[in-house]
Amino acid sequence: MTTTAFIGLGAMGFPMAAHLARQAQQQGGPALVWNRTPGKSEAHAAQYGTVGASLPEIAQADLLFTCLPTSAEVEEVMAQLTPHLKRGLIWVDCTSGHPDAARRQRTQLAERGVSFLDAPVSGGTGGAEAGTLTVMLGGPAGEVEAVRPHLAFAGKAVHVGDTGAGFAVKAINNVLLAVNLWAAGEGLAALARHDVNVSAALEVINASSGRSNASQNLIPQRVVTREFPCTFALGLLAKDCGIAVDVVNGVGGSAPLLAQTAALFRAAATAIGAGADHTAALKLIEQMNAQEIK
Repeated sequence: MTTTAFIGLGAMGFPMAAHLARQAQQQGGPALVWNRTPGKSEAHAAQYGTVGASLPEIAQADLLFTCLPTSAEVEEVMAQLTPHLKRGLIWVDCTSGHPDAARRQRTQLAERGVSFLDAPVSGGTGGAEAGTLTVMLGGPAGEVEAVRPHLAFAGKAVHVGDTGAGFAVKAINNVLLAVNLWAAGEGLAALARHDVNVSAALEVINASSGRSNASQNLIPQRVVTREFPCTFALGLLAKDCGIAVDVVNGVGGSAPLLAQTAALFRAAATAIGAGADHTAALKLIEQMNAQEIK
């Protein structure tokens, strides 16, 4: 019987922990949860039958998942858990973290007899709720395979390399999201100033070679409608873009477009607000062009 624990009941973590709880209940094992805001743990327990636990209790689980804003928060939690960690625990970090932090954290936890895998996810809150997230796993193959059956929130789980590789792939994936979103925004703002119907232009683009997830889904559903529902914060995307630049610089690579995109999203987070939805970055393009994209 496996005791599963989950730390970080945010927009992604809350439904992810729910899928783990359902799996644990089917297998007869307990599912523990912890959040910095105790009310979220209580709400999760009431809704999904999990057990709100203290950090020392969480540290005695067999399998621990974390899903926090950045690697810094993971390290804060790690410092509190370390004196209580059970040898043999496997820690799966679903945070969109930094590859350097993953390697450092794995080394520190190995001294306590604890395994650490970086396992960031992609698919947004919709994927978290549906249990169809894509998981990018970094770490030794044997440990990855041991964890794979427990990834109840995943539709796809891919072992992408050694420790830190999961975080690296996630960062590059997200900077590519940012590139596509920003480029589409610039083009559509120009078309709007040219008195072109933006929705009609998107219909053409999405049947042509310029299409992307940004043009097919994000911009029509969030920007053109002026809704900008906050499911993924602009500040977090800016952070991920910065990590992507670190990944490039760490191998002595050259990626001027990615670096420029990271700078643009950092500026957008400052100008528009880090807590806004990531698609709200296009409001900065609108300001630059004195033209709404609608």
